[in-house]
Amino acid sequence: MQIYLNGEQQQIPDNTSMAALIESLELSGKRIAVEVNEELVPRSSYSDYNLKPQDNVEIVHAIGGG
Repeated sequence: MQIYLNGEQQQIPDNTSMAALIESLELSGKRIAVEVNEELVPRSSYSDYNLKPQDNVEIVHAIGGG
């Protein structure tokens, strides 16, 4: 299926979970924030959150500061 990842079209397998997408992008264990269709997806929901065709996914690296 096709999704948009950080503004770019991306083909992924049907029924891909957010956890699987993050793992495929080699971002597991990194400090990131994920938003789908302008709604924040909590880290605790990644394995249960299945992506749908045409979802607009934004993944950003969390940067600490002060």
